[in-house]
Amino acid sequence: MAASTPVKHAWRALLGLVIVVAVLAGINALGVYVFKGASWAPELALDLRGGTQIILQAKTPDGSKPTTDEMAQAATIIRQRVDASGVGESDIQTQAGNQIVVQIPGKADDETRKRIEASAQMQLRAVLYSGAPATSYVGEDNKETPYPTPAPTLEATPTASPSNASDPSWITPKLQAQFLAYDCDNPDNDPADAPKDEPLITCEADGSAKYILGPVESQVIDGKTVYLDGSRIKTASYGTNSQTGEWQVDLKFDANGTKIFSEVSVRLYGLKSESPRDQFAFVLDGKVISAPSMNGVITDGNPSITGNFNEQTAKTLADQLKYGALPLSFTVVSSDTISATLGSQQLQIGLIAGLIGLALVALYSLISYRALGFVIIASLAVMGVITYLMLCILAWRMGFRLSLASVAGLIVTIAFTADSFIVYFERIRDELRDGKSITGAVEDGWASAKRTIYIAKAVNILAAVVLYILADATVKGFAFTLGLTTAIDILIFILFTHPVMQLAARTRFFGQGHKLSGMDPDALGAVYRGRAQFVAPAIEGKGAAARRTGRSRKEAERRQTIAERKLAEERSAKESQSTTVKKGADR
Repeated sequence: MAASTPVKHAWRALLGLVIVVAVLAGINALGVYVFKGASWAPELALDLRGGTQIILQAKTPDGSKPTTDEMAQAATIIRQRVDASGVGESDIQTQAGNQIVVQIPGKADDETRKRIEASAQMQLRAVLYSGAPATSYVGEDNKETPYPTPAPTLEATPTASPSNASDPSWITPKLQAQFLAYDCDNPDNDPADAPKDEPLITCEADGSAKYILGPVESQVIDGKTVYLDGSRIKTASYGTNSQTGEWQVDLKFDANGTKIFSEVSVRLYGLKSESPRDQFAFVLDGKVISAPSMNGVITDGNPSITGNFNEQTAKTLADQLKYGALPLSFTVVSSDTISATLGSQQLQIGLIAGLIGLALVALYSLISYRALGFVIIASLAVMGVITYLMLCILAWRMGFRLSLASVAGLIVTIAFTADSFIVYFERIRDELRDGKSITGAVEDGWASAKRTIYIAKAVNILAAVVLYILADATVKGFAFTLGLTTAIDILIFILFTHPVMQLAARTRFFGQGHKLSGMDPDALGAVYRGRAQFVAPAIEGKGAAARRTGRSRKEAERRQTIAERKLAEERSAKESQSTTVKKGADR
C-alpha cells in the first residue's frame, strides 16, 4: 500500500531539512578549506575576545576645541569607513571632547587601519609638477649626493600673480628646491595641515611619486569662498565600464561642487598637451590617493576615474572618496592591542546560562508532555546546529561577531521557541479532547496552531528589525540574533517538528495513545464527542480506572462553552423529567 499523503509530505520535509543543513555545512567548508577565510567556530566580538584600539585626536585650524556636532559627525563617518571594510561589532566613541576611540574585534589588518587613520579632510588640487620620489642626484663626477637643504635666500614669492590653481607661477625657486629635497619616507614631513590657498608638496600614498600641487580648487559662490573638498562629494561608487570592461570609480558632486568641477574640467582639458598639468589630485590626509588626468569637459558633476584598478582597489578608492569628508583633521595618538573587557569568564557564564535554560525547558517538556518532550528537545538540537552554521557563515561573509548581547539574544530565543511548542502541542490535545483520532488531531492541531505561531514569530521579527535599526550599536547584536533565530525557529517547525509529529502519530506508541506518549486520550479528558454529548463512564465505583474516568469527565466539562453547558443542562433536565414521568407511569 502506498504511503499516505501526510507521510509523504513528512519525509519530503525532513529530506529538505537534511539538504539545508548539508548546504550550510558545505558553504562553510568551502570558506574554511578553499577560500581560507572562514572557521568552524563563530567569531567573537570585542567584549569577548579583545581587539585593536586606535585613539584619534582632533585638530582644528585655529587650535580651538572642536564642537560636539563636529566630533559626532566625524565619529559617524569613521564608523561608516569601518563598516565599509567589513568589520562587524566595532565600538566607536568620543572622549575628552577632542578624541575618538575606535575599538575593533581581533587584529585590525593594514587596509582597515588605513581607512581609520586616513582621517583628514579630502581636498582636490591641480597637479603642477610630478616626479620620482628621489631625494638625491648623480653629479658630473658620477657620485650620488643628496639634494641640499633649500637656502633661505631663495625666492619664495611668485614673480607673477597666479591666475588659477594650475598656473606654473606657483612654483618658485624655493618651492622647486624643497620639492627636490622632499623625502616621502620621512615621518616629520606631514603635509596634512597645509593651508588650502597655498601650493603643496606631497607624495603618492604608496610613495611611488612626488607632486607639487596647486591650492585647493575653489570658487566664490553667493559671496563665500567654497572649496572643492570631500564635503562636495555626494556619493562615490565603483563598477566596470560597460564598453571596456575595466574597473572604474564614479563620483557625484553636489550643486556647488558641480559648478567648481565644471570650471576645473574646462581648464584642465585645455592642458592635455602639458601633462601632468592636466591632472587633478584627490588628497586625503595630505597624501595623494589618486591623480587622474582630465579626458573631457564634465559639466554634469558626474566624473568617472579610470586607471589600473581591480575590484578591491576600486572599492577602496570609492570608500575613501565617499567617507573622506571629515569636518576635522586627526592625528593618531595610540594604536594598541587591548584585552577583552568581559573576557572568556563572561562568555562561560553566558553559555552556562543558556545550558541551564535548555535544561529547564527540557525538564518541563518531559514532565508536561511525556515522550512528546523528546520532540521538543530534538527540535531545539536541530535549531542549534543550523544557528551555529549560520553564525559561522555570517562571520565569514558579513563580518558578524558574537557579542555578549548576541548571546543574550540566543538565550531569549529558547523561551520563545518553547512557547511555540506549547501552542502546537496544546492544539493537538484540544483536538484529542474533541474526540478526534491522534493522526487527525496532529493535522488539525497544526492547521490551527501555525496561524498563531506565524503571527507571534512575525511580531518577534518585526520587533528585532526595529530594534536593530533604532538601537545603539551595543544592542544591535541582540536584535540580530533574535531575528535570525526566530526565522530559523519557523523553518524548524515546518521542516522538522510537524513532520516528526506526522510520522510519530502513525507509530504504535503514539498512535494508540500510550500513557507515556503525552497523547493518552483518557488522561487528557477526551470524553467529549460533540455538543453536550459525552461518553458514559465505562467503570463506576472505586479504583484507579474510576478516578481516571472522573478526572476525564471533569476536564471535558471544564472546557465546555457557556452555550454548550446550557444545552447540556437543558438536555439533562429533559432526561430527568422523562425519567420521573416513566417512574410515575410504572406506579
